[in-house]
Amino acid sequence: MANNVSSDIDIAEFYAARERIYPLALATPLIYSRSLSDLFSAQIYLKCEQFQPTGAFKIRGAANTILGELQKNEQRTRRNGVVTASTGNHGRAVSYVAKKLGIPATVYLSSLVPENKVRNIELEGSRVVRVGASQDDAMAEVKRAVAEFGMIEIPPFDHPSIIAGQGTIAFELNEQLNDIDYIFSGLSGGGLLGGIGLAMKHLAPQTHIVGVSLAQGAAMWESLKAGKPVMVEEVASVADSLGGGIGMDNRWTLPAVKQVMDQHFQVSDDYIAAALLLLFEKEKILVEGAAAVGLAALLQYRPDIKGRKVVLILSGNSIATATLPALRQRAVNVDEVGQ
Repeated sequence: MANNVSSDIDIAEFYAARERIYPLALATPLIYSRSLSDLFSAQIYLKCEQFQPTGAFKIRGAANTILGELQKNEQRTRRNGVVTASTGNHGRAVSYVAKKLGIPATVYLSSLVPENKVRNIELEGSRVVRVGASQDDAMAEVKRAVAEFGMIEIPPFDHPSIIAGQGTIAFELNEQLNDIDYIFSGLSGGGLLGGIGLAMKHLAPQTHIVGVSLAQGAAMWESLKAGKPVMVEEVASVADSLGGGIGMDNRWTLPAVKQVMDQHFQVSDDYIAAALLLLFEKEKILVEGAAAVGLAALLQYRPDIKGRKVVLILSGNSIATATLPALRQRAVNVDEVGQ
């Protein structure tokens, strides 16, 4: 799907984000997986975003955007505070950064956000409001708060500063590993894949960007097929972070993903569960469902990656350990795929 890269987001914004976000965000390790490399006859590397202070990549975009707002109008930002809607990880990132910088924050969450993620956000000290049954409902409340109270919106994905912040992952990858053939990234709102893709196509245009969505409720994928933002029914999933719409007024991530994504897969919850358990059993890495979708795509579709350098983005670790027995029950042939 990718073509010659052109975007309204200036590459200078990515370089500015790289200078801005540290040390609020960390440069995360890239780990070679011998077990997965043997399994797929490829060179498999894991980009470990679960080691961020908030347990997910979202801190990159949140830090870049909030710091940018402070630079533009510090008095207004501190007086009115920041507000966001989230499926969990972005809300925690905004809360963490706001707390570090002494800024009040409010986070709107739908009823589909798991309780462990709600608790993590509350522990950061933000005001948490549960509203509606979908991410779209939560986003509507954010718009109301901005209009009524003058709060500063920190969007979960559809904003140049968010996209540029997430794109700092590509700069790290480019320094950590030469000649990457494929990067597999979860695809939901498009901030992560769009950011990595735009930066990587600038740094190493030969690298293929692969998006992985849920089998059901994949708003970005349906929007790409329709050529415009569309609404889809949000469904519960093992990879709950990948749920939610892209916004009917989406301006930035839909065109970015269209420009940079070379290949796309949709994965079932059963394969996501298998991937989670495989990472845990073979690599002793415990991540959330959304972080395992790249591996799930390799398991479900077995694409031809023999001998290639492949990076899987492990996007976060917000998973309740109590869910592991249930994952084992639903995982597809996890014992066989790990052989």
